[in-house]
Amino acid sequence: MKYYILCCLCLMSISIYSQDVDDAYITSEEHQELKINGLFLILGAIELDYQYLLNEESAIGIDVLYAYDDENIDVNYYIAPYYRQYFGKKYASGFFVEAFGMLNSVDDYTYGSYYDEPTDTYYSNSGYDDNVVDFALGISTGVKLITKRGFIVEIDLGIGRNLFKNDRDFTIIGKGGINLGYRF
Repeated sequence: MKYYILCCLCLMSISIYSQDVDDAYITSEEHQELKINGLFLILGAIELDYQYLLNEESAIGIDVLYAYDDENIDVNYYIAPYYRQYFGKKYASGFFVEAFGMLNSVDDYTYGSYYDEPTDTYYSNSGYDDNVVDFALGISTGVKLITKRGFIVEIDLGIGRNLFKNDRDFTIIGKGGINLGYRF
């Protein structure tokens, strides 16, 4: 009888110990990522991405872009919070889809002309309308690869639609790039 009780206590302690180890493994996972878009650096903008991992399949984050070269990129800046769902085998990696909102600013080119009847002349009035700010909703997809040491390579591509100023050229807006970063 004493042997039976001793065996039960040992099994319970092993069970409790293994449960603690499994819980420690889950909570020791890194939950934050910081990335920079290497493609936009080449094109003339800085895009930083911060992501917080909610669990092994989902995350929330925010992208912030500032363009310093107007020739290659039409967007001046954007701030884009997102929710992401992962479908990979590793913790928060592999193929993903995301939904995002984007507060963006563009330099929109406007066309206009009018006719001056007394002088019988047509005048053109066109140029850039600076800082047209709008809000877009969109979807994105991509792939994230992560090493054992936490280094990240991510390729993503998305499209959104501006909601409020539909008379402009920029009703459709893009998002994407090649991101390099670290999970901590």
